[in-house]
Amino acid sequence: MHTISGNVHAAAVRATVGLVDQATVADLTRPTPCAGWDLGDLLAHMTAQHRGFAAAVHGHGRDPAVWEPVRPGDDFREEYAEAAATVVEAFAAPGALAREVQLPELSADRTFPGRLALSFHLVDYVVHGWDVATTLSLPFDLPDDVLAAALPIARAVPDGEARLSPGAAFAPARAVPPGAGPLAEVLLRLGRQP
Repeated sequence: MHTISGNVHAAAVRATVGLVDQATVADLTRPTPCAGWDLGDLLAHMTAQHRGFAAAVHGHGRDPAVWEPVRPGDDFREEYAEAAATVVEAFAAPGALAREVQLPELSADRTFPGRLALSFHLVDYVVHGWDVATTLSLPFDLPDDVLAAALPIARAVPDGEARLSPGAAFAPARAVPPGAGPLAEVLLRLGRQP
């Protein structure tokens, strides 16, 4: 897997902020590509993940409170933008990518290098950005360097029985047809149907 820059990560996260900014309170009940979640559920998850990853980079990843999703209220756009800025700043801090971070949703026993945590967060927001865009019937255009960084991560995510478990991060991979573009391949490998 090649090295991911903080700029690529920031571009992916900021693209989601632009999408969320176009949503209304009435949109929060729209169904999403995430099975069983409406847009409010998805945004609660995305906001909590930004805060959780930021806390993890700062050494507080084991605190369950930082990962707790909260159903969005009327100010969800501002809350989401603030959480997104927090995680971008956390990963941009000097030494952040070399730190060992705790991600209890992935493992209660081990830590992960900050650079690997950044890759997890990046691919999640490429996929969730598409989820939000699809829910709102908006285009989702990411820069080529973001997709080039996300594709090898998606290819490296293990497939198999674990993806059938309740609460699994991704559904089982789907077949990637010849000639699929990088965004389509990321989505298919992570169980979405573009």
